[in-house]
Amino acid sequence: MTQVAFPFRFDGGGVTARADGPAHVRDLIEQVLFTGPGERVMRPDFGSGVRQLVFAPDGQPLAIAVQMSVQAAINTWLGDLVEAAEVAVTAREETLQILVRYALRGDGGTVIERFERPLR
Repeated sequence: MTQVAFPFRFDGGGVTARADGPAHVRDLIEQVLFTGPGERVMRPDFGSGVRQLVFAPDGQPLAIAVQMSVQAAINTWLGDLVEAAEVAVTAREETLQILVRYALRGDGGTVIERFERPLR
């Protein structure tokens, strides 16, 4: 099934850009990662809260908290589509980088995606 692409944009033909299959799942993961709880009015629990965690004191406890937060958010909101197997989060030079390795349910193939956002 084809869905609207994220972020919303127009394609070369001037119509709403579409995404299907793995591209759509990637878009969904990106939305879960970079949406903070409370940002969506009708779904106040939606998101991972990872952007707030990067300002906490660095160390092993933070790394574990971020990994657990991201995995829990992906499993909660996209558990019917993907199984998150590994998450790595780093903050470098004002950029948040998240590496997610997951398997598409029903497909069995492993996908590795990198997501980046400025920390500001």
